[in-house]
Amino acid sequence: MKKEYWDVTDEQIIEKTGKKISDWIKILDEFNAREKKSNDVVAHLQVGYDLPRYWARTLTTLYLKR
Repeated sequence: MKKEYWDVTDEQIIEKTGKKISDWIKILDEFNAREKKSNDVVAHLQVGYDLPRYWARTLTTLYLKR
């Protein structure tokens, strides 16, 4: 996977999702995302936060790669 896929700025994330990267990291920490399969994390963001698949995958990858 190319680094550019998850190499996004806070401004991009806020524009597309309404939350900062740090907010999403907190949400994913509370979900125990590191203990789950990435597809389950993506689905959680899509269903629970109404995110488009692209942004749910981007945030999941960003989170797991840090």
